[in-house]
Amino acid sequence: MVEIKRFSALLAIGSMALSAGTVWAWPKQPEEPNNPSIDYQFSKEAEPPEEPLTLWYRQPATMWESEALPVGNGRLAAMVFGGINHERIQLNEETLWDGEPTDYTNPEALAALPEVRRLLFEGKNNEAKSLAKRKMMGNPYKIKSYQTLGDLFLDFPDTGKVSGYRRDLDLTTAISRTQYTVDGVEYVREVLVSAPDQAIVINLKASRLGKINFSAGFSRENATMTSASGNRVLLRGKLGIDYEAQLFPVVEGGTVVSRDGKLEVSNANEVTLLIVAATSYNCATDISGDATARCEAYLKAIGRKPYEQIRADHIADHQALFNRVKLDLGTTEAVNLPTDERMQAIKEGEFDPQLEALYFQFGRYMLIGSSRPGGLPANLQGKWCQSISAPFNSDYHFNINFQMNYWPAQVCNLSECHLPMFDYLESLQESGTRTARVHYDADGWVVHHLSDIYGFTAPADGVHGIWPFGAAWAVRDMMEYYWFNGDREFLETRAYPLMKGASEFLLDFLIVAPEGTPAAGWLVTSPSHSPENYFILPDGSRSDFTYAPTMDLEIIYDLFTNVLEANLIIDPSGQFDAAFRMEIEEALANLQPLQISEKTGRLQEWIEDYEETDVDHRHTSHLYGLHPGKQITKTATPELYDAARKSMETRGDRGTGWSMAWKLNFWARFHDGDHAYVLLNNLLTKNTMNNLFDYHPPFQIDGNFGGTAAIAEMLLQSHDGAIDLLPALPAVWKDGSVKGLRARGGFEVDLEWKEGELKRAEILSLNGNPLKLRYGDEVVDKQLAKGDVFAWNGKTSSVCLTD
Repeated sequence: MVEIKRFSALLAIGSMALSAGTVWAWPKQPEEPNNPSIDYQFSKEAEPPEEPLTLWYRQPATMWESEALPVGNGRLAAMVFGGINHERIQLNEETLWDGEPTDYTNPEALAALPEVRRLLFEGKNNEAKSLAKRKMMGNPYKIKSYQTLGDLFLDFPDTGKVSGYRRDLDLTTAISRTQYTVDGVEYVREVLVSAPDQAIVINLKASRLGKINFSAGFSRENATMTSASGNRVLLRGKLGIDYEAQLFPVVEGGTVVSRDGKLEVSNANEVTLLIVAATSYNCATDISGDATARCEAYLKAIGRKPYEQIRADHIADHQALFNRVKLDLGTTEAVNLPTDERMQAIKEGEFDPQLEALYFQFGRYMLIGSSRPGGLPANLQGKWCQSISAPFNSDYHFNINFQMNYWPAQVCNLSECHLPMFDYLESLQESGTRTARVHYDADGWVVHHLSDIYGFTAPADGVHGIWPFGAAWAVRDMMEYYWFNGDREFLETRAYPLMKGASEFLLDFLIVAPEGTPAAGWLVTSPSHSPENYFILPDGSRSDFTYAPTMDLEIIYDLFTNVLEANLIIDPSGQFDAAFRMEIEEALANLQPLQISEKTGRLQEWIEDYEETDVDHRHTSHLYGLHPGKQITKTATPELYDAARKSMETRGDRGTGWSMAWKLNFWARFHDGDHAYVLLNNLLTKNTMNNLFDYHPPFQIDGNFGGTAAIAEMLLQSHDGAIDLLPALPAVWKDGSVKGLRARGGFEVDLEWKEGELKRAEILSLNGNPLKLRYGDEVVDKQLAKGDVFAWNGKTSSVCLTD
């Protein structure tokens, strides 16, 4: 037994909203008052958990962002601190956003558009920017924030001595567990968020009867806490929406009473706390739902279901998704150390490949926990947000962050988790159509650089928000869904209409560049940006406002070619939507080409060969055609490929969390495994916190998802006409295996390698499509039936194993 110093739960702190590309720091957080008479020290006696895919620690969390552990079911989420005398469990419900349905369009925007374009074509970029700022922004041009639901605080009898303390998060079960011993009694607390039962569930056990004593209550700014029948505790509040949480105790032995919004449990044997929550949000245009009725319906559905059954159903539901992919990169003795000690060790140069596999699976875990069918997609913080005014409003940033959230969905075998993104895009179409007409007199629909759950699609925050490519980029994921799954009905009824609408807007937005400009006679975009990056004009001034930045051209090429492909898949005869297909083909033929700088040999980022103000800027937008797009490849466009590599070499290996993850994906596409690993190591040592949250800063979940996708990209690629096996395997991953990755064309891939060389690949055909495999210079083509498994060693021997 050792004495320990009492830890303090930290209260939620509001924050300012900035661009999601801007570095942001959490304010210093005040500690809750301690008991000054007790000097606590945390036990070193805890053994490591048996499951290696577990984050674990020998002390409670004191910091939400870097230490608390996340659990979630897509709709509900919680952050667990693992306290001893005082426990904080921070809560979220995905629709708890400030704001309400509003028309943000600006009737003045359209009249200003011709003059803004004229000024840009004449090289008067900052005059154009000034006019656009006055006339072309949304009205209003700010959105409000996603918010915390509040906190549940549990207060236990004070103790000064504990042994065997451990808190952990088992990724394979999605259960956070806290255990410790006081005076010979072992206490175990589990927290899970059940998708089958739509509840946050806290179970408390002790090794002796009658030893569980605590009080519990909610806390939230501008909300009321009351008691209700059945010993329930209610939290209620109102923004534009109504919101509510209900705490319901199931107590074995002892006594329980709810009084004045606080729960008191005495001398119990076991306790299960059920937390349900809901808001009045129905959809982007309707917030008239009944939060109370929804909460009561959730509790009624759970009924008398015992905790062990809730737990078993939760694990089965989670593992149906999580267990699809296995990754083994090797194991060292570090696997027996707490996660925070392992994180410190790799910063000091230790090699810990199992931590890299743990990081990969943590990204998959968080996608499962923040994006489930029928709900909203993952936002900037997934669904985990402790603030009333969150960093960057914890919104949907469409100039990379939102899309990056879904990069691992298909390749990492979580296709169902992709669906909320598509539901959300469809919810934006109505407002995006209105914005396209009011701001640009254009058909189709548009989203600019950010949105919320109330259909915001107008330019926001500042002139950098006049970037009408959010929808055009986001709908490429619908084509990805088709490439991986082969769902023709999805392609025809959901993907094609949204891609066509985004294309219709761009056909109207494109304009022929006038004589005297570098793009004279070509179709260009105007106005726009290369997101958040600045360049130096000939007069020495700096600007970010321009026409025809390279990223725009790449997004258009990507979208238009995807529309053409989808069109012919739907009807190979060419009769389907033929007139529209011809419009797209003509526009592609007249689109401003990509350019390679004569001065540097790099891929040009802007229409003119401007000098950047920041050569290692976090955004590398002009390489969209390399990743996530497929316009730039080694086989099809070698000159652009080499120019893109020169651009990456100049950008360097530094960056914010998500930026590092994007660069990691680029180097994987360059088939440079060792350089990719440098970026992975940088991401883990410089931009990952002790709870494995990505550190932008502050916490943004996109970096986690981008990092997970990049590890998969290092092992398997399928965007360039074949399935590439181990295309960017670093030398340090000498031996290893992966099972369950997915490839475009409808394949599931298992790989094993030894001494850096492919030993065996097994490819399961999910749809019966032709298979083309590539390993180094070796290529093999096979025609497989649905359900066939093809085994290959990367050389000449192969065998088809039909189930």
